[in-house]
Amino acid sequence: MSVQSHFSIDVVDSHTGGEPTRVIIAGGPDLGSGSMADRLQRFRTQHDQFRSAVICEPRGSDVWVGAMLCTPVNPESAAGVLFFNNVGYLGMCGHGTIGVAVTLARQGLIAPGAHRLETPVGDISFVLHNNHRVSLDNVSSYRYRKSVCVEVPGIGSVTGDVAWGGNWFFLIGDHGLPLEADQAGHLTDYCWRVRQALKQQGICGEDGTEIDHIELFGPPSDPRKADSKNFVLCPGKAYDRSPCGTGTSAKLACLYADGLLDEGQTWRQESIIGSVFEGKVRKDEDAPDGRPRIIPTITGSAYVCAESRLIMDPEDSFAYGI
Repeated sequence: MSVQSHFSIDVVDSHTGGEPTRVIIAGGPDLGSGSMADRLQRFRTQHDQFRSAVICEPRGSDVWVGAMLCTPVNPESAAGVLFFNNVGYLGMCGHGTIGVAVTLARQGLIAPGAHRLETPVGDISFVLHNNHRVSLDNVSSYRYRKSVCVEVPGIGSVTGDVAWGGNWFFLIGDHGLPLEADQAGHLTDYCWRVRQALKQQGICGEDGTEIDHIELFGPPSDPRKADSKNFVLCPGKAYDRSPCGTGTSAKLACLYADGLLDEGQTWRQESIIGSVFEGKVRKDEDAPDGRPRIIPTITGSAYVCAESRLIMDPEDSFAYGI
């Protein structure tokens, strides 16, 4: 086969608090024009093989999150972006946004300062402090339901809050499990059982949307360095190595709704591997309903760890992922 029969995809890999992001900078499909939501729909229905080729084995793994850069609708935005993982697509991704920001800086496309990123769930503002440190203003976040009970086979009754932080979360504080990295298998099993029970019992987010992220909370490893520790199970059954930007946003929304967090107060969220995000909130003055809504600001660091070219060989039976 001639080399011309192959095609390639240029990517930049980074990690944010240990959680990887793979940004496609060249070689992606033509998704046309329109909003990021419109382009996401075309991506999902017409180019899903590309998603699995980039993010699944043998080129990736279950833990990877992909980010497709798009020409923004507003020319003043730094970029448009579509986030995806091993099983589908994400409306928003906090750690991924930080990874995209440092990747854009690495490519010489942005300098330190304030920028805007267009996503399928709305525009995101972020500040690039330096080559690694980023603060992002996430989408409007809120708690949808408090103290929801679900009966989980093999576990019993589990109570948690349903909240939106760019993705739908079920947040559990009273679970009795040690949040330690060497317990990841047991924690994954617990969260997966909860997620399946929520689905089977019709417990969902607003407008009937599936709750596809489960988040456990516990005391931090060191109270001097963090206020809380979490374990987040993502839709593809991989756990988040970072403290999870959208999950931290959902937590901040619950704390604010309970009167436990003031505007401007810093909340430090530790991940299962010890990395930390800082979070602050301000009241969303444009909230369309009476529910307390916030604009979360999440600060974390990402590091570029590879610039590479993925080769697609038509003779490879696993060219589009396993």
